[in-house]
Amino acid sequence: MSIVVRDVREHELDSVLALNNAAGPAILPLDAAKLRSFFDSAEYFRVAERDGTIAGFLVGFGSDAAHDSDNFAWFRGRSASFFYIDRIVVASRRRGGGVGRALYADVQSYAELRFPQLACEVLLEEGTDHALLFHGSFGFREVGQNVMHNGHRASMLMKDLCSYAWVRDTYGDALPTASWMPMPRPQSRAVPHRPTGTCA
Repeated sequence: MSIVVRDVREHELDSVLALNNAAGPAILPLDAAKLRSFFDSAEYFRVAERDGTIAGFLVGFGSDAAHDSDNFAWFRGRSASFFYIDRIVVASRRRGGGVGRALYADVQSYAELRFPQLACEVLLEEGTDHALLFHGSFGFREVGQNVMHNGHRASMLMKDLCSYAWVRDTYGDALPTASWMPMPRPQSRAVPHRPTGTCA
């Protein structure tokens, strides 16, 4: 069956919370209040659906967001403009089936129209090598490490989005409307971004 990536719906938050908290050492646990704050403020909060059930989700924020994450603050102290992936979670029974790649393809399609870089982190814990390998195979490279306030160490990863410069130079802040183009969620406070960005 095909994978459908779409915006999360409010009545699905309990299912998303359970999926997050069953994900293992690569993902920090959430409570319902924090997940609700993501629903209310995240620029990007989408789920991957397969066979009629949620198989994964991804939450992301633009670099101007009021987001209270240690790792987001680390990136903001080092880069003028980026799109930050706070978390991606794939159900254990769906891993290796393309769900993670579908979510990353979708978030990249969103981000490359608006930001020069995509940023995320992987916790450096036992059992997270698969997450580092996945991100490396998708073009992310380590730009540093951060020790979070809870003592966890994270590998800080970034990926240049080479389409951004052309989109910015061609369309500026007035992107055309297209049915295939992911748009910011209505409740997010997304703002236009116009810094320079280059790809080697």
